[in-house]
Amino acid sequence: MMEEPVAVAQDAVRFGTVALIGRPNAGKSTLLNRLVEMKISIVSDKPQTTRNQIRGLLNHPRGQAVLVDTPGIHKPGYEMNRRMLRAVYAAIQDVDLLLVITDASRSRGAGDRFVLEVVKKANRPAILLLNKVDCVAKHRLLPLIDLYRQEYEFLEIIPISALTGVQVDRMVGRIFDHLPPGEPLYPADYVTDRTERFLVGEMVREKILLHTREELPYTTAVVIERFDESERSSQGLVRIAAKIIVEKSSQQGIVVGSGGSMIKAIGSDARLEIESLLGCRVFLELVVRTRENWRNDVTFLESIEIGPGQ
Repeated sequence: MMEEPVAVAQDAVRFGTVALIGRPNAGKSTLLNRLVEMKISIVSDKPQTTRNQIRGLLNHPRGQAVLVDTPGIHKPGYEMNRRMLRAVYAAIQDVDLLLVITDASRSRGAGDRFVLEVVKKANRPAILLLNKVDCVAKHRLLPLIDLYRQEYEFLEIIPISALTGVQVDRMVGRIFDHLPPGEPLYPADYVTDRTERFLVGEMVREKILLHTREELPYTTAVVIERFDESERSSQGLVRIAAKIIVEKSSQQGIVVGSGGSMIKAIGSDARLEIESLLGCRVFLELVVRTRENWRNDVTFLESIEIGPGQ
């Protein structure tokens, strides 16, 4: 049986941990960024964009919630994907609440049933969010809600749009309705457990996904080799060197582009976003290197923090 949520007074201060789970591209990262009011999780239309657990803090007059963004739930084909799935399982073991996010604009399939099986095994209180309702005709929502109600005992089923904010405020209120009483543990200016170095690497990877489109969907990684802040206070400058990893030598040419055009575009877009994050000027150096079969290389995957417990 699923644990019953603890009944507490409406005005009680609450604190808890909330995991965001769902299929790839369901909108988990978009929702996390909206809730913490800062871009801490990269977004693209590529499946498996999120590879790590990323925690963000939601402060609210009713309390504080630690939000855990997780990789999209999918059938794993490489060691990287198996580690991503283990990260999901690790994230949901001890949370107070699950936010199960599904893309209501897509037809249901085997992937959605797989997510439901994960939710059932987790046996945690859960709210189902039907995301992207701005792209769905209203008459399609009620049958979808009825279908999910028959399949699992969700605390709530709420149609939302993480992109436009439709019903997000209502969703936040319902999250705090189902969190246990407790005092906030983190200061109000805390946003994420991830370092600037990690976020910089993710921003570079996001621009690779954006510019290379369908050519390199899953086979790139980014390693930050230098993050020099020695001139940050005196000159307002941070020097960063990043290595872009691909699996095949032929992919290097795609990332570099004709006359270096692709890597220049990636670097230019990434630098602007990194400068916004750091609040200072950035000198960004990018190089591309081949590492065959890196997605099955456990040592390398651990070095870039892909796996459970991150």
